[in-house]
Amino acid sequence: MPAIKTSNLTKSFNHITAVNNLNLEIRKGELYGLVGPDGAGKSTTMRLLTAIMDPTSGDAWVAGHSIMSEGELIKEKIGYMSQRFGLYEDLTVMENILFYADLYEVLKKERPQRIERLLGFSNLAPFKDRLAGKLSGGMKQKLGLACALIHTPEVLFLDEPTNGVDPVSRRDFWKILYDLLKEDVTILVSTAYLDEAERCTRIGLMHNGVILIEDEPKNIRSSLQLHMIEVWPDNARSAVTTVKRMGGVHSVSLYGDRLHITLEKKMNPAEVVAQLRHAGNEVKDFRDILPSLEDVFISLVEK
Repeated sequence: MPAIKTSNLTKSFNHITAVNNLNLEIRKGELYGLVGPDGAGKSTTMRLLTAIMDPTSGDAWVAGHSIMSEGELIKEKIGYMSQRFGLYEDLTVMENILFYADLYEVLKKERPQRIERLLGFSNLAPFKDRLAGKLSGGMKQKLGLACALIHTPEVLFLDEPTNGVDPVSRRDFWKILYDLLKEDVTILVSTAYLDEAERCTRIGLMHNGVILIEDEPKNIRSSLQLHMIEVWPDNARSAVTTVKRMGGVHSVSLYGDRLHITLEKKMNPAEVVAQLRHAGNEVKDFRDILPSLEDVFISLVEK
């Protein structure tokens, strides 16, 4: 049985449908990424699956239990870290972990070993007596994860856990997640960072409450089936306007000082460069590239 399964899961607020007929099936021991911009429906999906919020229609099963009728059983088997995880800043690292151990009714005899392990892999052991309010953003996220794991959940829900965290802390956080996978924990993580999506076993690109495409990251990147080039013009913003007027161009996106241009099959890359130069846009160089997840996402949204 899948660790997470949804059937036409839908949530509406007045006239806005935040999650629209969502059908997911996430295997046990999988790291699944729900990827999309703010307002895509990621957080609402998390709240539905953790039985915090009731759906408008449809159903879902987490660790074999229905969110409609077995919400309390689900909460015993999951860990959930929301965007604003409820750490108590006037308590120390250790006091926060012990508080969540009490909350989840972890047996006293099991606590020392679990706490030592959590402090170890989160690298928080040297800071166990520091107030949570005095921790850096990345350390707060690690403490939040430790608290969510104190009762050894089967399924872990992480809602944009690295939002606003520095790159080094983000890397450390993902290393912890990979270690959890070795223990057969199922992880559903939402993120707006497409570079992080590359680290997941499978991802679903979400927009306006709908999954646009779902697969392994490498398969999604190759799904566009169109020729893409990267171009270095002298003036990227001016070049975008020129490219948009060209025939044979599927789409164009600005990446800093470079353009990612998706071509129709009949269009030759050299012709794009020639037209840019003819319009007064000098081109330093260009090359063929494999579409990024962002390229695929933009293309799907435009469709």
